[in-house]
Amino acid sequence: MGQLVPREAVALLGQARRVVIFTGAGMSAESGVPTFRDALTGLWQRFDAQALATPQAFRDDPALVWGWYEWRRSTVGRARPNPGHLAVAAIEARVPDGALVTQNVDDLHERAGSPAPVHLHGSLFAPRCVACAHPTPVPAEEEPAEGRRVPPPRCAHCSAPVRPGVVWFGEALPQEALAAAVEAASSCDLLLTVGTSGLVYPAAEIPQVAARFGAAVIQVNPEETPLDPVADVNLRGPAARVLPALVEAVWGGADPA
Repeated sequence: MGQLVPREAVALLGQARRVVIFTGAGMSAESGVPTFRDALTGLWQRFDAQALATPQAFRDDPALVWGWYEWRRSTVGRARPNPGHLAVAAIEARVPDGALVTQNVDDLHERAGSPAPVHLHGSLFAPRCVACAHPTPVPAEEEPAEGRRVPPPRCAHCSAPVRPGVVWFGEALPQEALAAAVEAASSCDLLLTVGTSGLVYPAAEIPQVAARFGAAVIQVNPEETPLDPVADVNLRGPAARVLPALVEAVWGGADPA
């Protein structure tokens, strides 16, 4: 696809000195990680995924919700970073003065080599106490494909239940992560938005912040999104195909200096 990458996109990335990469669920879906819109199987087909992702659901049935998130964490553990994740890490290595901001709660960026993603929606791999918020690492276990109920562990400090370290519907984004994302977007000269629907706020505001502060915006997505009018260049296609082609077109596969 190298020859199909628009010259404008190649020029924008090649000249950029501070790049922010903003990724969403579509990127993880290319690695086989189910999104909230995907049909579920086993125990989970009886539930609305969004209904399980709320503080009230955890209060009402902590074993059900903890089991759901342990199933998701196990699913992520079997997934592998795709070429899009690797291309993101390659861009970070070549243009180190920037940031990776993700809506995804998996660790695929980290496993692809990205050193410090900003997780706007938290992480499946950072559980914490529901009462005192003390970080509580929990060993990952292989969950059955059909899912199961699992009582959450207890906090070693206060004995309250441990909750998943993600942002649930109705909760505010982590202040530190949001502040870091806004600062990066407001001071970059190029923002790449990849695999995000542009519908989930306030995260979807990040590309618009970059545009308002004068940065160019390149969108990578197989489909049209509400971010189309914001983008200077829209690259239609999956991240696993488009991003490696873009990296190749800019740097020719050379190792970062």
